[in-house]
Amino acid sequence: MAQIELRDVSLRYFTIKEETEALRDINLTIEEGEFISIVGPSGCGKSTLLSLISGVMQPTEGEVHLFGETLNKTSDRTGYMLQNDHLFEWRSVLKNLLVGAEIRGMDLKEAEARALELLNRYGMGEFAHHSPKQLSGGMRQRVALIRTLVIQPEILLLDEPFSALDYQTRLTLSDEISTILREQKKTVILVTHDISEAIAMADRVIVMSKRPSTVKKDYNITFNGGRPSPFETRQRPEYNAYFSEIWKELEEHVHA
Repeated sequence: MAQIELRDVSLRYFTIKEETEALRDINLTIEEGEFISIVGPSGCGKSTLLSLISGVMQPTEGEVHLFGETLNKTSDRTGYMLQNDHLFEWRSVLKNLLVGAEIRGMDLKEAEARALELLNRYGMGEFAHHSPKQLSGGMRQRVALIRTLVIQPEILLLDEPFSALDYQTRLTLSDEISTILREQKKTVILVTHDISEAIAMADRVIVMSKRPSTVKKDYNITFNGGRPSPFETRQRPEYNAYFSEIWKELEEHVHA
């Protein structure tokens, strides 16, 4: 059974003056443990698609299914990581990690033990009682990821989580986070405007068209000899071929 399934999903925004068609006839199936990247022209509705999968928004037409059931509200089985880390400066790193658990009414002793275990596992243990202002941008995003993992979601939605970082930090963090999420065996959907990042991190790259947006191409990303790390993928011959194809596909929709 597919973990996530979008069936003929369309979305329109209505205002007093006009109707805007954002998404049209989206059909997409994602299996358990897959890592999917979504790319497309600016303003095509990539983040809107994540909002539909999270249950924050409802489609105008069609259905979103999670774990075989129609989704009509937010699900505790889904976690969301945004572009901005949204850490509370007046709370320590550890206290920030417990925010989601507090909101969901989870056992806080268990959540704290899980948070400390994750901090230690991913090299952040010594910063548990630091203030977020003492952390670098990359460290803050790592904390934001751990905060998402503390609530034990089965599906992670990542909305351009590296876009505010400098290029070197972005490369390092995408490598680290990809490794963490594969180790945790999560199903992941990453929205990014960076083709290189999409190819380096994902098992599949979904290319969306300009508005009204639909799925135009679905690329299976494979490498001879098995999947290398995100950093190593950029040195493989397959990487250049995927980049060229996806770039051409996006160019067609930008200039169409």
